[in-house]
Amino acid sequence: MRKVILGSFVSVDGIMQAPGGPEEDASGGFKYGGWVFPFWDETTDQAVEHSLSWPYDLLLGRKTYDIFASYWPHQEDGPNAKIAKEFNAATKYVATSSAAPLAWRNSAALRDPAQEVARLKQEDGPNLVIQGSSVLVHTLLAHDLIDEITLMVFPVFLGQGKRLFGEDAAGALKLVSSRASASGVTINTYTRAGPVPTGSFVADAPS
Repeated sequence: MRKVILGSFVSVDGIMQAPGGPEEDASGGFKYGGWVFPFWDETTDQAVEHSLSWPYDLLLGRKTYDIFASYWPHQEDGPNAKIAKEFNAATKYVATSSAAPLAWRNSAALRDPAQEVARLKQEDGPNLVIQGSSVLVHTLLAHDLIDEITLMVFPVFLGQGKRLFGEDAAGALKLVSSRASASGVTINTYTRAGPVPTGSFVADAPS
């Protein structure tokens, strides 16, 4: 049985849009593209390498897929050659309603992401790693299909942009590891822990 593992860069207020650069995703008038760069250091670099240190396939939304497909096939001789070779070799499962071809090798379309990811989880094979893909993340969280979440929380709040957690999902998490970088990035890994528990600080009224 395969796990679905989400790795995400987020701001303190939960924004995940365009962490890598100004031209990555300016939709909605987003003007802070590249907000992770000033805080990137050896610890964050090691965290990403660790998250990709086991066999995996990629699970992507169409916008993230198109961004990746325009970049990673051309990086096998560059400084990110290791990740490029792994991404290029991995099977890419892409949630898309578009009829446009998926030109990046080893790519397969998912037309009904919730149903098809549930099926993929039952198969043998490497875990399914989600990068970016906010719309897909919202869908899978709403259907309780994400097993593990690693959040790299950067010390910045953005006020606008695409959020990691949508309004259609709620649940509890169990923290399984946590550390911080010298630049103030916290790296937290969680597993799902069922529905949201509730309680009250109000003492029962005396009888």
